[in-house]
Amino acid sequence: MAKTGGKTNVTEEEIREQIATLGSPLIGQRHEAIAALKETGTPAIAPLIEALLDAEDNDRRWYAAVALAKIGESSIIPLIEAMQEYGSRDFRRYAAAALGEIGIPAIGQLITAMGSDDRELRGFLSQVLCRIGTPAVEPLRQRLNDADEIIRSCATLTLWQMGETGVPTIVENAEKDE
Repeated sequence: MAKTGGKTNVTEEEIREQIATLGSPLIGQRHEAIAALKETGTPAIAPLIEALLDAEDNDRRWYAAVALAKIGESSIIPLIEAMQEYGSRDFRRYAAAALGEIGIPAIGQLITAMGSDDRELRGFLSQVLCRIGTPAVEPLRQRLNDADEIIRSCATLTLWQMGETGVPTIVENAEKDE
């Protein structure tokens, strides 16, 4: 792998080899593959999403999700788009875990994606926002009066699911509306 301008230039074949290593019985090799995929960055996202979708077991899904989370912010939109496109619960569960690990940078895109007609997808997105917790409260509060009824409803339900973290925000918003 050659370095150019601080980024690693790798071939698709090298990316696929690293992804295959995520299934290694040796945990050290798995961790090395995650580090290499993180270093590769954006070019590894689509193949990792494909690997997550096609994984034969939860271990492979987990390590693909970890690699996507380690790549970080540039994984957010491709992961959400893949969750919208593919209805596999296993895929969505692990994609949601990756988004939750990315955390705060994903909040805005997660809330916007809640406008979907796909109820199950909205549930996964809500779970991610609950996992992110307190940093998601204010962006959700800002959407409590959204023009989109689905987003309004999802913001309310997500804050409700957050319990002590989110419920006071719902009450405060209701008192303002009275």
